Amino acid sequence: MSCSHGHPAPANPHDAGPPLWLLAELTYRCPLQCPYCSNPLDFAQTERELTTDEWVSVLRQGRAMGAAQLGFSGGEPLVRPDLSELIAEARHLGYYTNLITSGLGLTEAKVDAFAEAGLDHIQVSFQASDPELNNAVAGSRKAFDQKLAMARAVKEAGYPMVLNFVIHRHNIHQMNDIMDLCERLGADYVELATCQYYGWAFENREGLMPSKAQLVKAEQEVNRYRERLQQSGSAMKLIFVTPDYYEERPKACMNGWGNLFLTVAPDGTALPCHSARLLPIEFPNVRDMDLQNIWYDSPGFNHYRGDSWMPEPCRSCDEKEKDFGGCRCQAYLLTGNADNTDPVCNKSAYHDRILAARRAADHATAGLTELVYRNADNSRLFFRG
Repeated sequence: MSCSHGHPAPANPHDAGPPLWLLAELTYRCPLQCPYCSNPLDFAQTERELTTDEWVSVLRQGRAMGAAQLGFSGGEPLVRPDLSELIAEARHLGYYTNLITSGLGLTEAKVDAFAEAGLDHIQVSFQASDPELNNAVAGSRKAFDQKLAMARAVKEAGYPMVLNFVIHRHNIHQMNDIMDLCERLGADYVELATCQYYGWAFENREGLMPSKAQLVKAEQEVNRYRERLQQSGSAMKLIFVTPDYYEERPKACMNGWGNLFLTVAPDGTALPCHSARLLPIEFPNVRDMDLQNIWYDSPGFNHYRGDSWMPEPCRSCDEKEKDFGGCRCQAYLLTGNADNTDPVCNKSAYHDRILAARRAADHATAGLTELVYRNADNSRLFFRG
């Protein structure tokens, strides 16, 4: 057996299956400055982005390996002038494609062009349910109106309307207003994703993390809204994602390291998850290695496969087949060692750091909050929480 470029098939020491979900991070550039952005803190230093031809090669290699779902993400993928071309290539290859966008830079003409190219799905993100807060969080004075217009254009073009709200301390009080807005827009699916703390979100954790009381109230409001939707016969689906920091057991991060998800960053770095480049691990680049060899044979992708790397208590835990030891990025950010048990786990020796973060959120003041924004030229913005 040989790989797509004619080289011998790589070793597969952990009996890894194929990557079924490919995330193409086309760029880290973005017109918004969200303080919860999960892009790397040094995103501006990223080396040159992959060319159109290089991305086409990545898509072809991924599909040949068995990848079926393809996400176009960023940054803001709309800043790439070749997006329609890449969508068309993905359709030709047989991917189910999803565009993850802020909506800024989107036009009705582009919505139609993407549909003609074969795009299956568009997800539009919002920062809040009202213009003032939405624009303050986004760092853009015109973001909210543009998002509304493009959400409606997506719906009118026949796409399923999928909306995403990142929930944090400054908008969690708007849950009912957010859901009302989604219902008025005719949303089919709404992801209410409570902020997870990586990248800029980790930098701003103290100013973003909601209290336990806020989280409990928000979840109750979502559940009541679900009941009302069901009673009215509405087809709108609400997905509420709780933050890791309020769990006692770690999540099965990305369904396990190098198990289903393969991310390619703008500069061609291949990663087992979006945030993994923050780890002190050398990851391969698609400019230097075939995608198949990257997935099956590279040290970076085999680093946390299996359980031989696990310390105690993970190695003896009867749930290690469910959570795979939790999130390596979270372990690194909170303990300085990615090998450690995810501190979210109540068996972790570092679980007290999660408890301390919860206590800090419970006692955080609701006045003026300083947040660090991803644009160095606009690094401090203040708004009332």
